[in-house]
Amino acid sequence: MLIYKILRGGEWADLQCKGETAGAPIDQADGFVHFSTAAQVRETASKHFAGEDGLLLLAMEADTLGAALKWEESRGGALFPHLYAPLRQSDVVWAKPLPLEGGFHHFPDDMT
Repeated sequence: MLIYKILRGGEWADLQCKGETAGAPIDQADGFVHFSTAAQVRETASKHFAGEDGLLLLAMEADTLGAALKWEESRGGALFPHLYAPLRQSDVVWAKPLPLEGGFHHFPDDMT
C-alpha cells in the first residue's frame, strides 16, 4: 500500500542532498514523520498546505518502512501512518509535483 508525504521544495531538496530527513518542522516538533493514505492526502493538503505552491507529493510503500511505521489515531479518529525514523530518499517510490491550480492542489491522476 502506498502512503504519501507532502514536502515543500526546500524540504525535498534537503532530502535529495542528505539522503534522509526528519521531515518538515511539524514532523520534527512531533517526533515523527506524518504520512497520509490516498484517501486522506487531499484533506491534508487543504488543511496544512492551503495556498502553497511548489510542493512535491512523495509516495512510499508502507510495507517497506518496517516497525518504525505506526498507525495512530488522529484527525476525526482516523488512523494515520507515522514514521518514527528518518525518511530516507531510498524509501521514496516516486515524487511528483503538486501544483496549485485555481487555488487547489492538483493531484496526479495515477496515485499508484
